[in-house]
Amino acid sequence: MAVGVLALQGSFNEHIAALRRLGVKGVEIRKPEQLQSVTSLIIPGGESTTMAKLAEYHNLFPALREFVKMGKPVWGTCAGLIFLADKATGQKSGGQELIGGLDCTVHRNFFGSQIQSFEADLPVPQIADKEGGPPTFRAVFIRAPAILEVGPEVVVLAEIPVSSNKAVDPNPALENTEGSTGSGEKVIVAVKQGNLLATAFHPELTADTRWHSYFLKMVDEVGEGASSSICAVGGEFQKSRTDLPVYQ
Repeated sequence: MAVGVLALQGSFNEHIAALRRLGVKGVEIRKPEQLQSVTSLIIPGGESTTMAKLAEYHNLFPALREFVKMGKPVWGTCAGLIFLADKATGQKSGGQELIGGLDCTVHRNFFGSQIQSFEADLPVPQIADKEGGPPTFRAVFIRAPAILEVGPEVVVLAEIPVSSNKAVDPNPALENTEGSTGSGEKVIVAVKQGNLLATAFHPELTADTRWHSYFLKMVDEVGEGASSSICAVGGEFQKSRTDLPVYQ
């Protein structure tokens, strides 16, 4: 198995190292045609505006959107979460181009500036149930976004109380935003929707590889679903393509 890692900027080397620890090869992706050689993709954390400009320069957005629409597994961490969101708020003037596909609204830099980066123990019952290990995950947040709203098909995997990091005050602009959270309430920081996985934090910066293992299981499940489509030419049995997994 080989997993593509978007390698324009940010922590792509750290993701490749985490995959290597699990015995999986990470393939650096910088051009649209390189996506044809992989069946899954990780979009790493980094500076989202810079990554967007580089992706636009290399004409990657059309290919990335098609990759998502084809139902191939994609995991976005931090800046990668912003890319996958259907809607982003708190952006700079003019905003940035998004890939979309994930039915959510994300707030860019929700947790503040670089100096307000922090670590927190997140309850991750679904990850612990599937991957084992402790019931919490020590998450690293660096200029992190947060998810304000999700659609009905989105499964929430982790939340964090805004007040858990005393250095952080939610952006005042959120007070008048529909679906925003006030101090002391929780915001969503990890979700799954069909073939898409997204985390506001950086699992690749820790020694805990459970999120990478969880994503690899998603890759396996999609592969098994695709291979279950059987076409027996001239035979009595033909399984319809409607039996393939449908991703929202």
